[in-house]
Amino acid sequence: MDIAKIAELIELMVKNNLSEIEIEEENTKLRLRKDFPPQPTLVSAPPPSSSGHFVEVKDKEPSLLASPKFTEIRSPMVGIFYRSPSPNAQPYVEVGQEVTEDTVVCIIEAMKVMNEIKAEVHGIITEVLAENGKPVDFNKPLFKVKLL
Repeated sequence: MDIAKIAELIELMVKNNLSEIEIEEENTKLRLRKDFPPQPTLVSAPPPSSSGHFVEVKDKEPSLLASPKFTEIRSPMVGIFYRSPSPNAQPYVEVGQEVTEDTVVCIIEAMKVMNEIKAEVHGIITEVLAENGKPVDFNKPLFKVKLL
């Protein structure tokens, strides 16, 4: 089964909000399952108590409150990962570069279509996790970002 067919199946899963699909053809059996690791939840204020007053929440590890928050930019599709718009061009982003929600960070080629991938977060690129010119899977981490 080729990458293009797998990409079509993933698009079908997303379009129909499926969490799992299994296909069997001749000697090939493919099972796709959408499992997302738990994401940290940010709480802007402590929840109110039943009396309408706020309950104070103290963290046992104050050093954890001061640590920077990180996230990953993940691949929205199966395809080939490219860091730059062409082989001789500079990469879209480098480690240490600040990005915003609209910053293009890479291209993923899927079914002969070049798809620009945006950061969708505001932060600083701390690590490139995918290899240029190599296949990536759906939801594979591409970049690590320190949130601002």
